[in-house]
Amino acid sequence: MDDVTLREVTQENWRKTLDLTVRPEQQRFTADYAPIAAIALAKAYIRPDGAHWTPYAIYAGATMVGFLALAYESETTDQYWLFHFFIDQRYQGRGYGKAALRRLVELVRREHPRCQTLQLVVHPENIQAQRLYTAAGFHPTGTERWGEPVYQLAVEE
Repeated sequence: MDDVTLREVTQENWRKTLDLTVRPEQQRFTADYAPIAAIALAKAYIRPDGAHWTPYAIYAGATMVGFLALAYESETTDQYWLFHFFIDQRYQGRGYGKAALRRLVELVRREHPRCQTLQLVVHPENIQAQRLYTAAGFHPTGTERWGEPVYQLAVEE
């Protein structure tokens, strides 16, 4: 999975992110609306709660296979959040999600040296995602945000 990369969504690739989808039964796990990427792109522009939102397309070689957004408050050490993370339904089950999480942690370490904790919420019924996050080193905090359990990862070298 060395060919999996994260590329910031730009004028050149944003339209292609709108073509990414999950299976219908997975939609409720990633966003209330489709296309999923449109929600994250809007948040990057609107900046809810004053946070910075950076959307990333996930690539396997030259093929866009997924999407995620990093929301953060740069003056903090613990307000870094992963949102709208998904692999397109055509590419699921190939290890791209696991590789994308590794790339995200590498990116956060490199570009956000103040960050000590990366967090996310996961739908309580999304057992597959919970397993993926746990295998990547995230652990449940025992708290909830937006009605979903919070998972966190200590970002250390």
